[in-house]
Amino acid sequence: MLNMLPAYRHVTGPRARQAVALARYASTSTKEKFRVLVVGAGSGGLTVANQIYNRFKAAGKPLNAGDVVVLDAAEYHYYQPGWTLVGSGLASKTDFRRPLASLFPPHITHIAENVKSFYPESSSVTTTSGRTISYDSLVVAAGLKINWDGIAGLPQALADPSSGVSSIYSYDTCSKVQHDIDALQSGNAIFTQPAGIIKCPGAPQKIMWMAWDKYQKSGRGSNIKIDFMNGMPSMFSVKKYSDALNALRIERGIGAEFQHNLVSIDVANRKATFKKDDGSTVDRDFTLLHAVPPMGPLDFIKGSPIADPAGWVEVDQATLRHVKPEFGNIFALGDCSSLPTSKTIAAITSQAPILTENLFSVMDTGKVSSATYDGYTSCPLLTGYGELMLTEFKYGFVPKESFSKYLGDQAKRRRLFYHFKKDLFPWVYWSRMVDGKWFGPSGPFRPKFV
Repeated sequence: MLNMLPAYRHVTGPRARQAVALARYASTSTKEKFRVLVVGAGSGGLTVANQIYNRFKAAGKPLNAGDVVVLDAAEYHYYQPGWTLVGSGLASKTDFRRPLASLFPPHITHIAENVKSFYPESSSVTTTSGRTISYDSLVVAAGLKINWDGIAGLPQALADPSSGVSSIYSYDTCSKVQHDIDALQSGNAIFTQPAGIIKCPGAPQKIMWMAWDKYQKSGRGSNIKIDFMNGMPSMFSVKKYSDALNALRIERGIGAEFQHNLVSIDVANRKATFKKDDGSTVDRDFTLLHAVPPMGPLDFIKGSPIADPAGWVEVDQATLRHVKPEFGNIFALGDCSSLPTSKTIAAITSQAPILTENLFSVMDTGKVSSATYDGYTSCPLLTGYGELMLTEFKYGFVPKESFSKYLGDQAKRRRLFYHFKKDLFPWVYWSRMVDGKWFGPSGPFRPKFV
């Protein structure tokens, strides 16, 4: 990787040892009641846990060490947007993984267990070990479920080194993407995107554009036919960007079928079966297949008292507080929430300070603040080596661009944005965001609310 920015922070030394010791202690602690309980130690959970602690401190009403607890049994924390860089050969996947325990400051308690059930009437949860933990306020930031079994034959194909099937949607498989793209000399390369909600809905085509560029630069472009088989009706959810991407697709000679959803893979015969919008199916031959599985709500949230009928945590789209008044001490953000915007880390960077301000206000005064979320999200959409389209938009799929007044229309691809994705954003994530010191478009400055 280019060294245009400081190296990623590797958490070592006294803080890491202290955090690990605290995590071990917390996992066996007898404390069963916390001021704030955060479910999930992903991007949203770590950010909010730190921001709410810092918010009380800034108000001159500091919480006690250990008042904020995060429940998550994972061994590692991942920077998932980096997996596209791995598949593109721009980074090693180990750059985007840290031991989870090393990311907790001493004043945040980590209990290495997962939640099994929610009991919002009693402000408590039970863990998979049977432990009951109570809270004053609850933040759910648990992510979503990737349904690898939702495509027949996909798990087996991913496990087969010679299948030609890969996916950037997991740490275990993202390096196979690079291997398969590099190994292909000729044939049919198919890149898929499922219908419905997925995390980072631009990612399925990012890796396609990077493969196309690699094949052109290596002289293989005329020997490889690339197709984008998309379960959605268009290239992108925002028309402005969709039109620009579709024009680019046509210019580059990439085929596409829309409302074609991958349902099964036959590795032995190198056939992929797609279900069309009318219910009929079509088979396509492949040499390389990049598969994106369907996704949905996590099982322990789906059907719980805090979930909506679709299985997402049902929160107000402006305040991020639960819509049911009787569950007014519950908040959610990120992939597990019902917020009608694209599920990205960029969205979380904007959601976290809004949630934090409203959570602080509810805990301090019993009422939400004036802070409201407008649905801001972003997809830094790689379109080749050295170029990127920085899509930014809000609720209603309305563009909300941060740099257009300085640089012009962000539907135009730029090298600067490419280095944002490749170099700046990973550094910001490890050195600022997971510590609660990054606030979306406000950068390192916490937004001020009236």
